[in-house]
Amino acid sequence: MITITIETAAKDLSRLIDQARSGEEIFIIKGNEPAAKLVAVAKLREPRVPGRLKGELDLPDSFFFDPLPEDELKL
Repeated sequence: MITITIETAAKDLSRLIDQARSGEEIFIIKGNEPAAKLVAVAKLREPRVPGRLKGELDLPDSFFFDPLPEDELKL
């Protein structure tokens, strides 16, 4: 954890961003009060693609359309 003043943050912003990206938390203070916290942004996930697994799974139609066995229905 690093604590710095606003003036120092303004001068060294590029270096502070690199430190935040490496996992460091940086607190920026104004006077003696915490004013902001600089942390890295989480990596964004790849967007979901409908049908990406099409053809990868081989489930027979009976898996969905046949009635359940009696022992499972009793549960």
